[in-house]
Amino acid sequence: MKSDEQNMKDDSTERNVEPGVGSASRLFAVLRGLSAASAEGERVIQLAERIGLSQPTTHRLLRGLVEEGMVEQDTRSKRYRLSLEFFALAARAGNGGNLRELARPSLLRLSASLGDSLFLLARSGFDAICLDRSEGPYPIRTFTGDIGGRVALGVGQGSLAILAFLPEDERETVIHYNLPRLKDLHLYDEVLLRSEVDSVRRLGYAARNTGVLPGMAGLAVPILDRNGHAVAALSVATISDRLGPDRLPTVVELLKREASAIGPRLNPFDPTLRRPSQTFGRA
Repeated sequence: MKSDEQNMKDDSTERNVEPGVGSASRLFAVLRGLSAASAEGERVIQLAERIGLSQPTTHRLLRGLVEEGMVEQDTRSKRYRLSLEFFALAARAGNGGNLRELARPSLLRLSASLGDSLFLLARSGFDAICLDRSEGPYPIRTFTGDIGGRVALGVGQGSLAILAFLPEDERETVIHYNLPRLKDLHLYDEVLLRSEVDSVRRLGYAARNTGVLPGMAGLAVPILDRNGHAVAALSVATISDRLGPDRLPTVVELLKREASAIGPRLNPFDPTLRRPSQTFGRA
């Protein structure tokens, strides 16, 4: 009678399973390998080599994933790729909280600790939209106004923080598109705008204590996704006297701490990130 160890070895040999590698680990290795493949997909032999599994094992795991609807195979090229059902499943997994719900506690904490008005802005194409706000005791004016207000990216500290941390090609497209809009508002020429963007990227925040809105001051930090790209911003608006050099570092640190806690929890399939203006109909 064979021992349990011998039975396991026979099963491993029969099913072409690499010893010491668990089934779940192998499945996730295949999924991660496909996620890094090109849009055309990956052939079995190349995928197996890249993830460090044998070709028979890789093929068997792929067939199982195809049967479950998580992977599909192109009938002509024979390449495998992640299926739409896989992405739909990932989207449903993140339904527990959208950007606005995730950020609401941060707005309340910051508003209470700073005694100022806090705003959540999200990117919408060439613009930024105010998704939420928490009022402080001081009367302020802002570019976005109330929840739902929209401004061109580059107008105000929140939208400038988003613009500065977009992927480079997107940032360039937005700058070229928005420059005429910003010039119409007498805010920036191209040299000044690019200088502001460089400053925000270097410091990690956007701040202004004087300028377009007399007596008003603002500071914003980007909320970054897993790729380090901005999808939103936390912004504080207050009167100029409350954002001097002695207080500014504290405000920056508090906003950065909250933004860094929100970013990793973002669901990349969150409809709020793709269609922020539709959020208000569900609120």
